[in-house]
Amino acid sequence: MSTNTYGLGGTEVKLDAGEAIQEIPQNRTLLVEKFTADAPVKAEIVHGLATPEEVFEHFKPQVELDFENSDGVSRKETLNFQNLGDFGLKGITNKSEFLKDLTTEKEQYQKIIKQLKTNKILRAALTDPEAKEAMLAAIKKLINELNNAG
Repeated sequence: MSTNTYGLGGTEVKLDAGEAIQEIPQNRTLLVEKFTADAPVKAEIVHGLATPEEVFEHFKPQVELDFENSDGVSRKETLNFQNLGDFGLKGITNKSEFLKDLTTEKEQYQKIIKQLKTNKILRAALTDPEAKEAMLAAIKKLINELNNAG
């Protein structure tokens, strides 16, 4: 009596096979969403769409999102998708002014952190109370000048 050992993947694969379907790593997230917020009124069968770009061109998927900034102010944006690349981090960020602003802010904070970690003069100034107060006073003066200039 022969017993076959099989495992399930996307297709049936013998466990002793040299090439098998790999599981999705545990540190990955799969997000599944509708392309548009509204369900179609009537199902539509479309023939002749051979590439993903043709599907995007025909259906013109878009989604309206509400973003909220750190002050609690809400802002609506509509994101339109033209290809599969639009669904990656860079693609979605490039579609949204709000996300572009957040990315710029994040980059500025990363530059500040790098300066705090690597700039020995700045680190020394922050540990000396007098130098720290002088630096804060200079920064506050710059902020006031910038606010008054605008």
